Amino acid sequence: MNYPYENLENFTLPSLVDRSKKLFSNNNSFAHVGKKAMSYKEFNTQIHKTIDLLKRNGIKKGDKVLLLSENMPHWGVAYFAVTYFGGVIVPVLSDFHPSDVHRIIQHAEAKAAFVSSKFQKTIQECENSPIQFSINLESLAIIDEISNQEYLQKALPADTNIELEKPEEGDLASLIYTSGTTGNSKGVMLSHKNLITNAMSAYTHISIKEDDVSLSVLPLAHTFECTTGLIIPVLHGSSVYYIEKVPTPSVLLKSFSIVQPTMILMVPLIIEKIYKNKILPTFTGSALMKFLYSISFIRKQLNKIAGKKLLETFGGKLRFCGIGGAAISPYVEEFLIEAKFPFIIGYGLTETAPLLAGSVLGKPSKFKSTGTPMAGVEIKIKNPDETGKGEIIARSPSIMMGYYKDQEKTDEVIIDGWFHTGDLGYIDDDGYLFINGRSKNMLLGPAGENIYPEQIEAIINQNPLVLDSLMMHDKENRLIAKVHLDYEKVDKSDKKVINSLLEDIRKEVNAQISSFSRMQKFIEQEEEFIKTPTKKIKRFLYTE
Repeated sequence: MNYPYENLENFTLPSLVDRSKKLFSNNNSFAHVGKKAMSYKEFNTQIHKTIDLLKRNGIKKGDKVLLLSENMPHWGVAYFAVTYFGGVIVPVLSDFHPSDVHRIIQHAEAKAAFVSSKFQKTIQECENSPIQFSINLESLAIIDEISNQEYLQKALPADTNIELEKPEEGDLASLIYTSGTTGNSKGVMLSHKNLITNAMSAYTHISIKEDDVSLSVLPLAHTFECTTGLIIPVLHGSSVYYIEKVPTPSVLLKSFSIVQPTMILMVPLIIEKIYKNKILPTFTGSALMKFLYSISFIRKQLNKIAGKKLLETFGGKLRFCGIGGAAISPYVEEFLIEAKFPFIIGYGLTETAPLLAGSVLGKPSKFKSTGTPMAGVEIKIKNPDETGKGEIIARSPSIMMGYYKDQEKTDEVIIDGWFHTGDLGYIDDDGYLFINGRSKNMLLGPAGENIYPEQIEAIINQNPLVLDSLMMHDKENRLIAKVHLDYEKVDKSDKKVINSLLEDIRKEVNAQISSFSRMQKFIEQEEEFIKTPTKKIKRFLYTE
């Protein structure tokens, strides 16, 4: 596949950094909201200073370096510094439970860590840690683990270039853990070529400009934000701004006003909340408005007006909102279409770096479709039924190298070069992909995080009063669990006591798991779950 990008020596991250310095030297790169952005020349200088710090402290090609932090301008500095000379970056979601982070540190055998002040304690509390030193991400200085003082912050002159052995296209660049709830985390290995070709594959679906401005609201450790919100901006020389405070509605509104983004990436939950909490009440607040909104022609006109106000809320200059990471509710998608809101829906997985398909900005897509394949991506349906539905499989340069230290699981999902997504769907006669659901049991968190319910259930089932449990989404897409109690120990007739007990267990379990996995409610399952001969719960009977 030939991509229309000049001055890129090869499909590696250092080539991307070198190209950005050459083409976009004076362009703004990254900054906090309301602060002055680094130029791409300054960004490049910070990368090389950080490379020098890593090299002088023994980090070499192939070594794993953890990256645990909230979003900030230096996140990208750390990411590109580690990968520039062949190191492997291990980004970790900041809302992973500390025990999950510790397991990742040990499994990845990380030799160093970039960590923000907020998470220094998490790194320091890891027992038998292979990490030899940590670097504070705010200051890019090494942290003394005993005194918490910073030292060895030596800087190279701004115009100095370090002679380094650069990685090959097929070398491992990033190791991303899709789940960290128990001991069964899967580390997705993404090569330089995986990441660069995936970033370039979007050119057929959206045109990014040098003067585009993004506001980052999703975690950079999530593959969706990392590729489309970091690598793609570097590819095109555009700028990205990060929010320093907790992104409450008031903070977001102020940030939109200050940054006036032309681009933003979201998971469906964010836009759905805006619609349900801000827009829909306006149209259903009175009996008259509710009646008018039920009439198709009037609803479309009202949605069009609401769409203009929504654009003003986003700062007035938005030309592209990318939505991915989870399925969007059809009624919200219908509103966005009728509101003429500039959005596209994308589809992909961590294992595909992540983009596989998406709608095309400025062109009408098909309702409930996730669009057409990205450049260089082949998608087909394996063993389709009479309606054309079957498992979605894909082949592209961005398919992962495999799961770290797990060849067996790698061989299960990559067969003859085709990645088996575990998702069910079909492709219509026009080449549009439609997703019907997941063949696997994986659930999605509020920001598109992968949640493996069996691991959560194992924690629930540890309670001596619990016989079995089943985690799922309810009709409102909230995470809940159905719990079958041991009625030899609990009085089945006393519902007040049972409800109180279930709530106590829920709080106890939620305290042990990542924030995005936490459940809103536990529901009593009075009868035993129906199981297979191998004693596995028949999930489809309970999770329609």
